[in-house]
Amino acid sequence: MAWKTLDDMDLNGKRVLVRVDINVPVEDGKVTDTTRIERIIPTVDDIQDAGGKVILMAHFGRPKGKVVPEMSLEHISQAVADTLGVPVSFVDSDYGQAVSEMEGDEVLLLENLRFNPGEEANDEAFAKRLASLGDVYVNDAFSAAHRAHASTEAIARLLPACAGRLMAEELSALEKALGTPERPVVAVVGGAKVSTKLDLLGNLVTKVDHLVIGGGMANTFLAAQGYDVGKSLCEHDLADTARDILAKAEAAGCEIILPRDVIIAREFKAGAESENRAPSDCPPNAMILDAGPATVAYISDVFEKAKTLVWNGPLGAFEIDPFDAATNAAAKKAAELSKAGKLISVAGGGDTVAALNQAGAADDFTYISTAGGAFLEWMEGKTLPGVAALG
Repeated sequence: MAWKTLDDMDLNGKRVLVRVDINVPVEDGKVTDTTRIERIIPTVDDIQDAGGKVILMAHFGRPKGKVVPEMSLEHISQAVADTLGVPVSFVDSDYGQAVSEMEGDEVLLLENLRFNPGEEANDEAFAKRLASLGDVYVNDAFSAAHRAHASTEAIARLLPACAGRLMAEELSALEKALGTPERPVVAVVGGAKVSTKLDLLGNLVTKVDHLVIGGGMANTFLAAQGYDVGKSLCEHDLADTARDILAKAEAAGCEIILPRDVIIAREFKAGAESENRAPSDCPPNAMILDAGPATVAYISDVFEKAKTLVWNGPLGAFEIDPFDAATNAAAKKAAELSKAGKLISVAGGGDTVAALNQAGAADDFTYISTAGGAFLEWMEGKTLPGVAALG
């Protein structure tokens, strides 16, 4: 779909309401990771360079429509100012007066939107109150785009609206990955449970040429094919569903790649004694915790021939050594091919970003999405309200 960007808007002298995601981790009153703030710098800079005044709107935590003092954005306003390199004024009540008194390159940061029940209810009255503060609306929070909230959906119908730099970058990367991708396309989907990713798998088998299934999800597929997976994490009640997905993939010409060999252990702890076995050879008292080297070799070969890769979820229990080996090796292969310009690689989701960082591979991927639910729903083929509202 087409969406407008900052380049399509007249921002000179305008009050620009910018929806951002600065839901950053805080410990003992200190922001421990400013990545999400750093990613809005291009949008803030470009609006100010074009003569616009920036008013930031954001949420923090899940206060559920009530004022929760420890979730006030006031706690992070200094970190926002330090990271952006401009003066930031926090406003908790009289928004109108604060906007009318803005000076120079001052940025306003409004109080946590979710303190007002109208935010998550997508309440038009609350959206109108916000819209009255600005002349232009910019959504730079892809990670909140799957929610139809007042600051992501209703407000976009009340003001001239466009995507910020981060949102536009995200949408362009996703369009290249699954919208109009270079083929062959391979997707890696891992994680604990098939039940959380049914819509995702159902959509991907019709869109990609190869689908790698890893993590606990792979055990459910192996069990559905008649393998004894011992004490492994497995949703045995979803065997019919797994077989339906396999049949749908075959009909669509999509190759499902399951572990060709597995790493088993009898206890789930760091440094546990482990063995490499065939999927058919998991003892009743053991559990499958990672894909084996033969599987990684096959996946690497598929990556070599692919043009586009979409990645969501680890191949094994990556949090614990040595069960991070398959994820690390496959991630490094994808990073190497991406760096060489042979592969367009897009990854997203919390566990995925953590796993790719742990593997030292994240920097060489074409694009890493910091969004969790929005990235997943986009991969599932769902319409994201915050994106549709910009069209």
